[in-house]
Amino acid sequence: MPAHPELLAQNAQFEKKLHKLSDRVHVAVGYAASNVGFLVGDSGVVVIDTTETTQAATNVLADFRAVCDLPVTTIIYTHSHRDHISGASVFAEGRDVQIYAADNFSSDLVKVDDARPAPNAALMARTKRQFGISLPGDERVSLGVGPGDRPMQGMGAGFMPPTIRVAETITVTLEGFELELARAPGETPDHLVAWLARDRILFSGDNFYHAFPNLYAIRGTPYRDFDAWAATMDQLMAYRPEILVPGHTLPVIGADAIRDALTGYRDAIRHVVSETVTGMNAGLDPVTIAAGLRLPADLADKPYLKEFYGHIGFAAQAYYAGTLGWFDGNPTNLGRLPPAEEAQRFVALAGGAEAVAQAARSALAKDPQWAMELADRLIAVGQDAAGREIKITAMRDLADATINAPMRNYYLLSARELESVGGDG
Repeated sequence: MPAHPELLAQNAQFEKKLHKLSDRVHVAVGYAASNVGFLVGDSGVVVIDTTETTQAATNVLADFRAVCDLPVTTIIYTHSHRDHISGASVFAEGRDVQIYAADNFSSDLVKVDDARPAPNAALMARTKRQFGISLPGDERVSLGVGPGDRPMQGMGAGFMPPTIRVAETITVTLEGFELELARAPGETPDHLVAWLARDRILFSGDNFYHAFPNLYAIRGTPYRDFDAWAATMDQLMAYRPEILVPGHTLPVIGADAIRDALTGYRDAIRHVVSETVTGMNAGLDPVTIAAGLRLPADLADKPYLKEFYGHIGFAAQAYYAGTLGWFDGNPTNLGRLPPAEEAQRFVALAGGAEAVAQAARSALAKDPQWAMELADRLIAVGQDAAGREIKITAMRDLADATINAPMRNYYLLSARELESVGGDG
């Protein structure tokens, strides 16, 4: 079964192109997971974000050099995610450049003190799955907010540390541009936005893109402050931009279109908070809240709120965990059986492994999620062959049925891992 047609249609948002936004402002879209902005001054260039790999940065720079040969003198990081900071050395071209970032910038590329334990192996494995990093090109159709087919050579290799930290809103003149740099927490707490008042262009980083906001990333993230992200939408609207340049996907053109987009983002985030809080106060568990949560029709129909990247159910569960923690209030769950022990008792109660396998195979056609849950129990009791076969089929079916690219990539790469010797399921 092919990928979901809506997910395939989303690829139009990152067709590779260097867009000219004004006589002196350009943005490269579709060369990598994230965009690169260029502000062309009289004697130098300001670059806003630098992509995820040195090869992607090299490709972007080569096309930009067809329209401008001035040196890059300044780089602005909108935030610390790897896909925005990894090509800086390519754009610097061996020169000393000033690099602006928020004062709480904290890169995942900077070595963590060995004395402090960190789940780096788990994060790396899950990151590969979310982004489908080792999937073949015909399976990795998209990242949801960026192209699946993109150069991966030099991932993280070109990072350069910030030289100027921004603690509050400042106005600076860089290469003839008067820029306001403002702290604007959203997808990360270290977000910095850049406002060009003369051109009425706003570079917003990952606080907005053409997809439901990624309020929780399945690769694993700390809690993202939903209320701060929603409030930042009002901060961005206050500029009254006429061109909005997100960190991913196409620029939004026109004051009315931008206001509609940012208002929708704000209201969608606040809807998740409101409905999740209502469920929490009613004593519902996070899985039940997530299963019943929907956007209202006036928001669900917005093209930039489709779940190509973020997922409303994941968001609800993240808000629950970020505010009440892991415990769902049910005393049974204060001492849950480990999955392997629960599986043994479940399989015995169901009449043995063969009965569970038959039920799982019967569920595959209509309910692959239930089939996968049964398969997990088979794997846990040592019935690997049957359990793996069923789970692989279920994951591939679920992958092709979803419009959410991270889910699709995670299912497909997990299926490939399970097929290989030593796959962890």
